[in-house]
Amino acid sequence: MTTLSKIESIFRDTFEDDTLVITHATKADDIDEWDSLTHVGLILTIEAAFETRFNTTEIASLQNVGDLVTLLENRGAAA
Repeated sequence: MTTLSKIESIFRDTFEDDTLVITHATKADDIDEWDSLTHVGLILTIEAAFETRFNTTEIASLQNVGDLVTLLENRGAAA
């Protein structure tokens, strides 16, 4: 399973939408239900799934899912 596909699975569970397609370009504005509370839940779930922790600077720098994938892959988080 790739990092992106694992993240997509988390998004589908979070937003309860099995048809949701996530790409590197996906950002919060692309998903109506993606608000600040959901964002916190996504980050916590992704941290648990990849057995890692992000600091606030890393989280604040994320512009899209591609940035998240890069961050995870650069730190060697297992997909």
